Amino acid sequence: MGRRKGVQFDEGAPDDFDPDNPYKDPVAFFETREHLVREKWIDIEKAKILREKLRWCYRIEGVNHLQKCRHLVHQYLDSTHGVGWGKDLRPPALHGPKVEALGSL
Repeated sequence: MGRRKGVQFDEGAPDDFDPDNPYKDPVAFFETREHLVREKWIDIEKAKILREKLRWCYRIEGVNHLQKCRHLVHQYLDSTHGVGWGKDLRPPALHGPKVEALGSL
């Protein structure tokens, strides 16, 4: 018996998750949620790396940073677009129950 040569990760969301009825299979629901959180953290860490490269470029290039660092600025802005923990990017079915007005009681 020996060690495996490499580690294989399951990088995708579960196949048996039903977005129309997310609570039907709780295991698939939590696996999907973990997948979304993992992907969000990866995007955040990529943006942090680009931000550090951009800081370095500003510091090194000095007065020429507008021309020399332009590509990093565009990459950083593209990487931060849509990154956050808001509900706007999740499917509407996963936003949770709507609270009805108290006037109907």
